[in-house]
Amino acid sequence: MSHAQPGQIAPDFTALATGGMPLSLSSLRGAPVVLYFYPKDNTPGCTNEARDFAQRQAQFKQAGAHLIGVSRDSIRTHENFRAKHELPFPLISDPEGTLCTLYGVLKPKKLYGRDYVGIERTTLLIDAHGVIRERWEKVRVPGHADTVLQAVLALPPPR
Repeated sequence: MSHAQPGQIAPDFTALATGGMPLSLSSLRGAPVVLYFYPKDNTPGCTNEARDFAQRQAQFKQAGAHLIGVSRDSIRTHENFRAKHELPFPLISDPEGTLCTLYGVLKPKKLYGRDYVGIERTTLLIDAHGVIRERWEKVRVPGHADTVLQAVLALPPPR
């Protein structure tokens, strides 16, 4: 079984996010968290995914959920990406792949005949108690943000 599966407690972390502030998962307890891993800032699929989540930010916020994006890009690249696309949620920089490894999203890939290890587009829904409720792997961007929002809305209210 891979890391961070539904029914398990989400591994806690503290990592540098946009705005220059460390962000820890445990500090968000009491509210659902959508943690999405994506390969690279400013690429077409990743830009569309970020925009789709951003367009639904008010609905996620109304449901009490936090949105957080994670890639291996630098904070500087994240800040530019976030500003350019007016993303209203933090992006975590994971250049060493620590979070990616913790959550089991690094996979062998091939591009132009070159083998490498990269982020497989993955989203996790973590409930208010820190339990992983959903894990979407090999995400296809069209419609994904709506699917995640529906899953957030279906969560039982925190007790």
